[in-house]
Amino acid sequence: MRYRLTFVAGVVLGYVLGTRAGRERYEQLKKSAERFTQNPAVRNTAETAAQQGREFAGKAYHAVSDKVGDRMPDSVAQRVRTLRERTAQGAGEDDWGTSNT
Repeated sequence: MRYRLTFVAGVVLGYVLGTRAGRERYEQLKKSAERFTQNPAVRNTAETAAQQGREFAGKAYHAVSDKVGDRMPDSVAQRVRTLRERTAQGAGEDDWGTSNT
């Protein structure tokens, strides 16, 4: 998947840099991308996906910790505790800038 994304990014970059319209086309693509990311439906979908990912990660942690027990590295256990404390305190945003709504 990473290689596909890299390839697509390269194609887009080549198109933007090689097009005759140059800067105008770049600005048009940039505005289009900004409109897409500012769309409320897109933002809500991204936030929902982030929230579901956090919930799934919490469930996965419990399932793994029941099986792994005390063998989990301290650095991992500390990071999980920190994330839980921050979530319990009602932090408004996570590391990715999405709200926890």
